[in-house]
Amino acid sequence: MEWSDIPLFLAIAREGTLGAAARKLGLTQPTMGRRLKALEEAMGQKLFQRTSDGFVLTDEGVLVLAHAERMEEEALGITRGLAGSDGQLDGQLRVSCSDWFGIHVLAPILSGFSRRHPKVTVELLTDARLLNLSRRDADLVFRIRPFTEPEVISRKLMTIPYGLYAAADMPNPAYDGRGDVPLVTMDEAFGNMPDVAWLRGLFPEAPIVMRSNSRDVQARLCLGGAGLAVLPRPLGDNMKGLKLLYPPTSPPSRDTWLGYHRDLRRLPRLRALLDIAIQSVGEPEPMHRVAKHEGAGTTR
Repeated sequence: MEWSDIPLFLAIAREGTLGAAARKLGLTQPTMGRRLKALEEAMGQKLFQRTSDGFVLTDEGVLVLAHAERMEEEALGITRGLAGSDGQLDGQLRVSCSDWFGIHVLAPILSGFSRRHPKVTVELLTDARLLNLSRRDADLVFRIRPFTEPEVISRKLMTIPYGLYAAADMPNPAYDGRGDVPLVTMDEAFGNMPDVAWLRGLFPEAPIVMRSNSRDVQARLCLGGAGLAVLPRPLGDNMKGLKLLYPPTSPPSRDTWLGYHRDLRRLPRLRALLDIAIQSVGEPEPMHRVAKHEGAGTTR
């Protein structure tokens, strides 16, 4: 067995097709096929069942997967350990957060960080993917729920207030529960978020005219007069043309947490970015390690 074929096996197991796995690893599909065949021949077992929907692990493949993931974790542990001992303020940092948080909160912080440490390249991923800190999908993650992975060091960064907004030229709504004012809100996948329930409670009969999983898109729709929207105050207060409304109750605020793998706790470039972020927007709170969860979602 070639050790270098283990990442290939893992990519096929996770992606489900040779084409997708090849793109992930930067290889061609024929190369993937040849190396998978060689791996199966070396092991004397079929590791995947080829179906019309893609590649499905056989019973033998499931057994190999458990061992392969442990091998991957050990290899990544070497990488993280070496990265954590790097004393130079250069290299790369991968940061993950939601789109609006990246634009309106992190971008100014990262600009200041870049001026101080121009040799550090920051890659900012602004989407809702669940990124794994153990696999170094990201080095630092900002999100709205606490981290529970045992290997993650985390802290609450800040509490973000939310507000109800309308276009500046839109009449103020009546808060009598019968208003037919149009609403702009989160898409159905995020329909259980506190601000969505708050908005529906305030205007139970109002029509929802637009939905989006992007706070920036909601803000633009609100600015164009599509309807009222609940937005994070750092976003809504800084968008010219929007006005903050004052309903009987305020939308629920949200806590934002940051987390990173414990193996990177001594990485100077990560520590430097943490210091700037906490000094800029953070609330006083000791760092703490918490216990157990899979994946790292982002701040909405």
